[in-house]
Amino acid sequence: MRFVRVPAALCLGLAGAGCVAPAPPPAPPPKVAEDHTVTVPASAGVYKVGQPYQIDNVWYYPREQPDYDETGIASWYGPTFYGKRTANGEVYDGDQLTAAHRTLPMPVNVRVTNLQNGKSIIVRVNDRGPYARGRIIDLSKRAAELLDVVQTGTARVRVTYVSRADLNGAPPPSETPPEIANALPSVPVPPVQRQALAGVPGGAVAPPPQAQQSAQPAPAPIPEQLFAQNQPTGEVTRVPVPATTHLYIQVGAFSKRENAQTLINKLGANLRISTLQRGGQTLYRVRTGPLNSTAEADAALSRITGLGSNDAQIIVDQ
Repeated sequence: MRFVRVPAALCLGLAGAGCVAPAPPPAPPPKVAEDHTVTVPASAGVYKVGQPYQIDNVWYYPREQPDYDETGIASWYGPTFYGKRTANGEVYDGDQLTAAHRTLPMPVNVRVTNLQNGKSIIVRVNDRGPYARGRIIDLSKRAAELLDVVQTGTARVRVTYVSRADLNGAPPPSETPPEIANALPSVPVPPVQRQALAGVPGGAVAPPPQAQQSAQPAPAPIPEQLFAQNQPTGEVTRVPVPATTHLYIQVGAFSKRENAQTLINKLGANLRISTLQRGGQTLYRVRTGPLNSTAEADAALSRITGLGSNDAQIIVDQ
């Protein structure tokens, strides 16, 4: 059989007759990095405690405080903050029963009682504040309306921790949801090389340890009835309150009287020691007062902080 060499030019001219070079293979698709982000609703928040932070030369230390129970002056914040993100990622709505606190975890439910009229409601703490000196909690407009705080702007209150709040409409989980726990890839862990040690001559050999099951039980979920009772439903209850209260500036509380006296010697400012029995222990409180009005208490607080006491606060007592 004879083979005939076909000129290249002729092959190009006869492309329609089948003399077409084969097409190159397609390029491999570009590598796409794995996306480990978690998509949440626009208004969803997260449970957080937060890191220590400083405002106006005062350090605040957020922490879990299930025994939180304090008195002080409440204020409220309004339309300026509507639609903005709260400290835990929710969207502020003044028509909801929410509040801001400087150190409590978020979100948690607290009971706020107006010590001037006995009105008491549960609110959801989901933001940080207030940062005005002498204020213990900032209420949403709706919460302030129910407690009769809007007209006066401030009120003497007691704030008590109730429970962790719901997250996005569901009860707080007893453990971290899988979609959050698995949001980031696990750190690679190299295999651990293990080798039995040689026995000591003449020594007794203990039997190998038996594998033990984890003794930690799964956290018990919050009972539905208790969970429902601890929510901010807007129900206003009446509780007995003292007929008369006064304001005090408290600088510190100590278990040893000499420490309280040392602080008084340092600051002066008409401070005195007031004792309190709590949990079988005597506390020596350094304070000044009584003061009859919020304006008078604010002035005293400003004077004492000017002496170098950033821990001073306004409290309500009889």
